[in-house]
Amino acid sequence: MSLRKRTPSLYGGIDSMYLPALVMVGVFIFYPFIRGVVISCTNWNGYSPSYKFIGLKNYLNMFTDRRVLNTVRNTLVYGLGSTVLQTVFGFLLALFLDGRLRGKSFIRTIVYLPVIISPLIMGYIWYFFFRYSGGAMNDVMMLIGADPVDWFAGGRRAVRVITGINSFQYVGVAMIIFLAGLQSIGRHYYEAATIDGAGRMQQIGRITIPLLMPAINTNVIFAVIMGMKLFDVIVATTNGGPGYASQSLSTMMYSLYFSAQDAGYAAALGNLMLVIILLLTGLLLKFFRSREVDLV
Repeated sequence: MSLRKRTPSLYGGIDSMYLPALVMVGVFIFYPFIRGVVISCTNWNGYSPSYKFIGLKNYLNMFTDRRVLNTVRNTLVYGLGSTVLQTVFGFLLALFLDGRLRGKSFIRTIVYLPVIISPLIMGYIWYFFFRYSGGAMNDVMMLIGADPVDWFAGGRRAVRVITGINSFQYVGVAMIIFLAGLQSIGRHYYEAATIDGAGRMQQIGRITIPLLMPAINTNVIFAVIMGMKLFDVIVATTNGGPGYASQSLSTMMYSLYFSAQDAGYAAALGNLMLVIILLLTGLLLKFFRSREVDLV
């Protein structure tokens, strides 16, 4: 058998087949990122062809701007709060629907159905459910003799409601990820544990959760990123109000660019959000990967 000599790759060792993908990544990811860093060091209003560089002034202003500090706190609540809710309820739903249950395919479809709805439409649906006048929630409360509640009037309450709406919409994604992980765990682990006298809760704690760490890792990273970028639901329910009380970094960037016409400050906030997401996901990846176990 003769061996065929390998043809050297073009362009300094980079396979020419990679070039189209590298060009796309450069044009649509790296160039916009670099451009955003440059804009964040200017006073550009987003429309004028002229602007001047102001150095790190926008970044320094962020540390003294109370609106930004409150918005960062809200963004962390949206990201981490949604992650906890989606992970817990997605895991419980996966456990429930992984067994022998009649109609489980139908239930899975119903749970996953909100995922395919536009987040903006989902926000409007829940807005009409929670609004003060004529909202379904307050109508039910008045029927049982309770006073109606203005769910979106207070900033903290509005943030919690929005976090719940986002979690409700994407809990189906967590459920599917966990179901895939559960189905990859061999039944012999549970059979051996049963023979050793382990109960259901012990099996979940000692077998299911450790072997499900890769799925938990995937779900947590996805949920954190989606929650930190939350935009549509906020616009549909509170539009960031009252005032800036329920703003996320995404909605604040939108407001700064189109309303305040401060594109430089908006770009600086975008870079801040990128740094927060990278740090948070990096720490979570390290934490969960250190707890993964090998199947033997």
